[in-house]
Amino acid sequence: MAATRACLVVLVVALTFLCLDGRAAAAPATAGSLAQRRQEVQSLLRRLNKPALATIQSPDGDVIDCVHISKQPAFDHPLLKNHTIQMRPSYHPGGIYHNSNIAPHPITQTWHQNGKCPKNTIPIRRTNEDDVLRASSVDRYGKKRPGSIPNISSINDPDTSNITSGHQYAIASSNVDKCHGTKATFNLWQPTIGRDNDFSLTQLWIVGGSYEGNDLNTIEAGWQVYPNFYKDNNPRLFIYWTRDAYENTGCYNLKCSGFVQTNNQIAIGGTLSPVSTYGGAQYDFDILVWKDPKEGNWWLQMGSDYVGYWPSSIFTYLADSASTIQWGGEIASSDLGQTSTDMGSGHFPEEGFGKASHVKNIQVVDSSNILKPPSDVTTIAGQRSCYNVHNGISDNLGTYIFYGGPGKNSNCP
Repeated sequence: MAATRACLVVLVVALTFLCLDGRAAAAPATAGSLAQRRQEVQSLLRRLNKPALATIQSPDGDVIDCVHISKQPAFDHPLLKNHTIQMRPSYHPGGIYHNSNIAPHPITQTWHQNGKCPKNTIPIRRTNEDDVLRASSVDRYGKKRPGSIPNISSINDPDTSNITSGHQYAIASSNVDKCHGTKATFNLWQPTIGRDNDFSLTQLWIVGGSYEGNDLNTIEAGWQVYPNFYKDNNPRLFIYWTRDAYENTGCYNLKCSGFVQTNNQIAIGGTLSPVSTYGGAQYDFDILVWKDPKEGNWWLQMGSDYVGYWPSSIFTYLADSASTIQWGGEIASSDLGQTSTDMGSGHFPEEGFGKASHVKNIQVVDSSNILKPPSDVTTIAGQRSCYNVHNGISDNLGTYIFYGGPGKNSNCP
């Protein structure tokens, strides 16, 4: 009986890996390869789940570990072995901050209902075995597929290879010489996801380099709904980075070494709430990312809280500055055919405030570390009958975009 149970366990694990991301392996896995993969999973979990000084069970099912700030995953990076933590930026961007007559509605994180992490720790959402098993492979856990920012030429020219196949966008883009960051206010929704391995997100991209040279550098931050990654449909705060066009470096949140967190109250990857309602209350939060001119690190601020930073040493192009900034929504689906996954609120931008999702008060940080509205903003949407974007300027919204859509519909087969 014991041998039979052992065989059944091996079979279940095999089927789990064969079905990940809706793809089947070409040949069955052997018991030896399955055992090796399980060892790889456990090794990854040991690296990601650092010893906790306190643990908080969140109402949404997350387990939040309060890890000493010096023991966080960032310092597994070979370039950060002797890194000295910068607890606060040496400089904050100046310039005009837009004042709106629209009253803000505060956003919080669900885990705060059951506690907070103590001083000198950072909150890390615990990774479990099932999280890793849902990935296409252990090596790709926490990583985007290559081609995760829009290749403008492939969108506008059907004869150009579409490097972003499987992704759809509705975004605004601005080229800024020697750009040092961006600030924007992001409208929070809970989009419906058509397939578990789809995701829907709203974010900013800070970009240098290119796909063609395989040296694309990005810094990314925003919110996303991604059932296959988080095992639920909650909107969650996320970050991302890469220095080689998503091929090997970078990851979501703290799933690899690189980002240095300093804040003990914001869990990257944690659920954000409450969410906006169609025709009702609108919930927003600010994200500011900028390059500290003294230390060179790229700082992340959410609302009034410094969250942490990407050290300049982990980048190539972004060690100096960015050349392009983008804001808006993205849908990803690996399956054939159009998805019915919502972007933003799931409604087209023509419906306007309170119905379509928005990003407002968009600003860029120039080479003098001054915040200012972007110029020469271009909108990009590959299939406007599925997802679309409009941009503009107003007294209450500053520089803004409305974006989104329902995906599959009568005009988007």
